[in-house]
Amino acid sequence: MNAKKKKKRKDPLDQLVEAAGPEILGKLVKRLAVARPKIRRECFEFLKKHAILTPDEEAVSGAEAMFALWMELEPDLSELDEYGGGDYSTENHVGGLLFELSEKLQKNRFPAEYRRELLDQVLPYIRSGNAGLDDALYDVAYAACYDEDDLRDLARRFENIGKDWPIDNARRIYRKIGDHKNYLKLRSRRMEYGADYHDLATFYWKIGEKDKAIEIAREGLRKATGGMDELRSFLAERAKKSGDRSQYLELQFAQATDGLTVEKYRAFKKTCNKNEWKAYEPQLLEKLEKAWEHERLKIHMLRKEYDEAVRLLTKMRYLISRYGVSDIVKIAARLEQKYPDEILAFYMTGLGNLKRSSDRKEYSRKAAVMAKVRHMWVDVMKSPKEWEDFARKVKTANLNRPAFQQEFAKVLPGWKTL
Repeated sequence: MNAKKKKKRKDPLDQLVEAAGPEILGKLVKRLAVARPKIRRECFEFLKKHAILTPDEEAVSGAEAMFALWMELEPDLSELDEYGGGDYSTENHVGGLLFELSEKLQKNRFPAEYRRELLDQVLPYIRSGNAGLDDALYDVAYAACYDEDDLRDLARRFENIGKDWPIDNARRIYRKIGDHKNYLKLRSRRMEYGADYHDLATFYWKIGEKDKAIEIAREGLRKATGGMDELRSFLAERAKKSGDRSQYLELQFAQATDGLTVEKYRAFKKTCNKNEWKAYEPQLLEKLEKAWEHERLKIHMLRKEYDEAVRLLTKMRYLISRYGVSDIVKIAARLEQKYPDEILAFYMTGLGNLKRSSDRKEYSRKAAVMAKVRHMWVDVMKSPKEWEDFARKVKTANLNRPAFQQEFAKVLPGWKTL
């Protein structure tokens, strides 16, 4: 029997829409949208595309759609604020809607009354700072400002909050719009870190008061506590341009030795000529003891001070990084031939307690360390018997741990036949 195509049944909803007429449909749209911000927003966005509007009506409709988006996300934002954050899915959802809101504000010219009403809604969450979405909320606040008057209003709102970060933002706004009086008033309230002095110094430099800028920067070198990089760089650049080589090198030396790293070491050495390096090298090495161990290790290797490097390495513990082979492991590999006993001892520190039960993930990690130990005895030290004696003891001590045996057998040749 030949199958006949069934005639497609008309959607009953289509029949109702046709029968209802414009007046009833209008009532339905209002009824659905009145308490459902998402539907309200969709209605505005759909009808804007299909209705003929005057420019003023277009602006208001767009602003209403924008505000409906805020009303849609605000209940979840309120919950995040009340509980100090929430699950990732909610945070991502609200963060995505806040980003969409910022984009709408940036791409359109919404009436001022809507944007100020939005700021009235956003600022309490910025004041609280409890929702975990500060960056997104600040983005919305800035996107709601279209000119200097808007920014000045936002700066005043930030200032009235009375907290450090909003006040920092107010100060930046005043500086940006050229309100020097209010900028200096807020700047004078906190002059503690190098970044504070750098901010004030660059302000005076930009408005042409260069002597005052240098004076403030030097004051910062004497008084500031931490965060000195930008300040030193500012003064170093001035010293270089003025031809004050001595001052330039002093500042670069201070920069290099504040949290000394191998990259800073290289950069400073490159800055110096041969005679300058000869003068500064002993001073820099005096600072080396205060550097982080892993940076000291890399600097010793750079200087080919291998005895010092291996002495430092043996005080460390071998760890496998989940991000790949670490710099310390690479250094250990370079020292294997010259210092086999010390490097073997270093690798052994990564084994931990081999007689304690653990999960398969930990057994897999220890098996990878064990492969390094085997490599030293078999490939570097040419002592396979010592490896076998050690490995046999480890295997015997863990015979009742099948997961241990399986993970070790995956990476260690001959493990099953030991």
